[in-house]
Amino acid sequence: MVDTFKHKGLRKKLVEGIRKKGISDEVVLNAIESIPRHLFMNSSFLAFAYEDKPFPIGAGQTISQPYTVAFQTQLLQVKKTDKILEVGTGSGYQSCVLAEIGAKVFSIERQKILYNKTKKFLPSIGYKDIKLFFGDGYKGLPAYAPFDKIIVTVGAPYIPEDLKEQLKVGGILVIPVGEKIQTMTTVTKISSTEYNHKEHGTFVFVPLLEDKSQD
Repeated sequence: MVDTFKHKGLRKKLVEGIRKKGISDEVVLNAIESIPRHLFMNSSFLAFAYEDKPFPIGAGQTISQPYTVAFQTQLLQVKKTDKILEVGTGSGYQSCVLAEIGAKVFSIERQKILYNKTKKFLPSIGYKDIKLFFGDGYKGLPAYAPFDKIIVTVGAPYIPEDLKEQLKVGGILVIPVGEKIQTMTTVTKISSTEYNHKEHGTFVFVPLLEDKSQD
């Protein structure tokens, strides 16, 4: 698991590219520049690790395009010590971006093969404080709620009520909503019963799967 000067140079170039696409939060850009994305990818895709594209990671899932990771993270308005729920751990890359900013990350994954792999992998590259759970993302983690922020990294056909309820008042949920094409949506909790919704353009994500019967 080597992070060379070449890798660091490629990350710097990647960050310059996503900055040109409109990402302006320097904290987010610094986090992406500091994380060795190539370590999260299957060997057959290593040569492409710093292209601004998604790639397969197994179990029908992908590591998201860096621009998409940056876009969602910027919408989340992450502050140090924020308690954040991530739905869809995948490779753990988004979890590490949040942790790099200083958030306390709770991440849930319903694909057992990915959960097991990522649970071993993240501590091996220094991310020992990210808390990973195997379970149904639609239900969130009520035992650990409320959360300052919630980020959903897979496409959801609707906004789960459980996730809205697990937000603190003033908290933000970032979720891509839709079937084949998703609209990036932020939900801000105004009070215990009131929410403000905003839309931020269209993206394409793998789907959020509802039950965890598949091991």
